Amino acid sequence: MKSAKFTVSALALIAASATAATARDQIQVSGSSTVLPYSTIVAEAFGENTDFPTPVVESGGSSAGLKKFCEGVGENTIDIANASRPIKDSEIEACKAAGVTEIMEVRIGYDGIVFASDIAGNDFAFTPADWFNALAAEVVVDGKVVPNPHTKWSDIRAELPDQEILAFVPGTKHGTREVFEEKVIAAGCEESGAAEVLKAEKGEDEGEAACMALRTDGKSIDIDGDYTETLARIQSAKNGIGVFGLSFYENNTDKLKVATIAGVTPSTETIAAGEYPVSRPLFFYVKKQHIGTVPGLKEFAEFFVSDELAGPEGPLAAYGLVADPELAATQAAVADEATLAQ
Repeated sequence: MKSAKFTVSALALIAASATAATARDQIQVSGSSTVLPYSTIVAEAFGENTDFPTPVVESGGSSAGLKKFCEGVGENTIDIANASRPIKDSEIEACKAAGVTEIMEVRIGYDGIVFASDIAGNDFAFTPADWFNALAAEVVVDGKVVPNPHTKWSDIRAELPDQEILAFVPGTKHGTREVFEEKVIAAGCEESGAAEVLKAEKGEDEGEAACMALRTDGKSIDIDGDYTETLARIQSAKNGIGVFGLSFYENNTDKLKVATIAGVTPSTETIAAGEYPVSRPLFFYVKKQHIGTVPGLKEFAEFFVSDELAGPEGPLAAYGLVADPELAATQAAVADEATLAQ
């Protein structure tokens, strides 16, 4: 992880003084493994540069973090959920049912989803249709819906390497999985023309579900852990290709080789320019009802999205975050403690 250096002006961006101790005076954060390194960088800097304790940051996936977030209000519940996707309406309802009625949504920037393999392996130039045809449970062959018969990437397109299909994809509790399904698998289903055939044969709803159903014959393997587990799998299975966040890849370029998607190489520049097709915003969600009860909670949120931390010259950008061009609006929303409509 790249080190973060702070100037006197950066240290002065909040006037932090710890308030009276409560039953719990340490901020509790859980959720996305993609947001984890950014949250960890900020938490460590917050603990070093203010009078507040260093927040406790845990991973586990966006869905798992939001589930914990929505368990209720009080010292035994977390204060912040990190997420690599927006909170769902169903999660907002679950929060509301448990008494979590004031939720602050904070967008920290953008990240890309990349496809990377062993540094010494083949070069790959993918399209979303390639990934659909490689991993979908059912594909269209000669106009008919059939169980996926493809075993090698070259079965899909002759231009792809003659290499066995083996993909390590985030498990269903990860926000990255949902973005992967929507922006790669479902997009590839449409791009390949399979969506029309599937919907004609199965009906609109079942056809749409079939577009995102992944095969279960060992070619697509769910990874429930974080990206370090995916990297370990690739190191032990050199023909494997993993789904990663851009920042993780950029911090492991000595071990991984990245593929292009639709002819575009993923980078902070191509994501910022809107050229790379598989990018997404990153968030954290704050339980406003804990502000004033858990010391430093609002200050931590403001610290996280400050120019010094989340701006284009800050340590989060140095680690791989694509800075949000609308960061000032986010800063204002946090200062105002603006909440989602419920």
